[in-house]
Amino acid sequence: MEQYIMKGGNPLVGEVNISGAKNAALGILAASVMTDEDVVIENLPDVRDINVMLEAIEEIGARVDRIDRHTVRINASGIGEVSVDDEYIRRIRASYYFIGALLGKYKSAQVPLPGGCNIGSRPIDLHLKGFRALGADITVERGAVIAHAIDLVGAHLYMDKVSVGATINVMMAATLAEGLTIIENAAKEPHVVDVANFLNSMGANIKGAGTDVIRIRGVARLHGTEYSIIPDQIEAGTFMCAAAITRGDVMVRNVIPKHLEAISAKLIEIGCEVIEFDDAVRVVGKPVQHHTNINTLPYPGFPTDMQPQITVTLALARGTSIVTESIFENRFKYVDELARMGGNIKVEGNVAVIDGVKNFSGAAVNAPDLRAGAALVIAGLAADGYTVVDEIGYIQRGYECFEEKLRGLGAMIEKVDSEKEAMKFRLRVG
Repeated sequence: MEQYIMKGGNPLVGEVNISGAKNAALGILAASVMTDEDVVIENLPDVRDINVMLEAIEEIGARVDRIDRHTVRINASGIGEVSVDDEYIRRIRASYYFIGALLGKYKSAQVPLPGGCNIGSRPIDLHLKGFRALGADITVERGAVIAHAIDLVGAHLYMDKVSVGATINVMMAATLAEGLTIIENAAKEPHVVDVANFLNSMGANIKGAGTDVIRIRGVARLHGTEYSIIPDQIEAGTFMCAAAITRGDVMVRNVIPKHLEAISAKLIEIGCEVIEFDDAVRVVGKPVQHHTNINTLPYPGFPTDMQPQITVTLALARGTSIVTESIFENRFKYVDELARMGGNIKVEGNVAVIDGVKNFSGAAVNAPDLRAGAALVIAGLAADGYTVVDEIGYIQRGYECFEEKLRGLGAMIEKVDSEKEAMKFRLRVG
């Protein structure tokens, strides 16, 4: 069983390059099957969720060529199957994007209900409501969504709540529908904009992505394209918090600073220095950092995917902070793990009250999900002594070369898969 072992106490110092955005890449990979021509996608993160998605695309008959580690060429002209294989796709949440992509192109799709991190209920009723509004017949049978349409016709939709997944999914299907589709109360996240830009580069007619009203004029067909994925906002934010919690000085490169404004603002509030450049952000942690309050919200608010990382950072800040999780109801499971390290956090429903402590002590902890796992790693890097994080498969779903990038900043961390390797690490670092 792979785990991370680390010895904390070193401020992280140096530069780190951020990979492509996993959440944008998943939508873009699904959308790549909507043309029969070659699609070349660059800046693809080499993480588990992406590799599972590529396997699923191959499984339904598309040709997938890895040009290099971060570039792939996809040709979907050979797709003869609109039923996505259960084994691959249950492992990742974004499997549902195949419904919108296949329904748009083939007017038919059969996709298993998705897996991913267990961070609370994430129903896809808004997705299905959107597909039905476009004229699709939708049933859920034996754990799979079955969608068929004679024709998809544009419609005026109002999303009952802001949903990134539903916005992207309905946008994909509407791209090849007849007439105009208007999505109101649409999600504004950077990866929604990136998927829209990708579809537009294939000949789609999508306007308003990044605002709360998206207009999609259906086109007859899409063509091939070459496209580079945006940098990962959440990976960048994780390294920003890593700099803050270890009182380090890190230049986070290959980012879009505007996407990070909510994170930067909170780090400045607690006393960090944050300096923006054209495509980089430098974060300098301070010996004494202060409490603040945070409420997770849809973009441009503070991202729910950054909640665990900022919470562990606040757990070493002076005073009492309050973090309210307004997106997912099951996202504080890591708090019990952090308590093993000396964190003082009380959770009541969707609110965490954090009384800052002076230091963490190393401990053995389990990663309960992707972002919480990353948060426990950065907590371990700030702790006295050794920390072991188990269940790191969650972390590898969304962070490329996480331990290598951290080591490049001076962290003492290693991925091990036996007690013998862990012992060697302890002897080496002393």
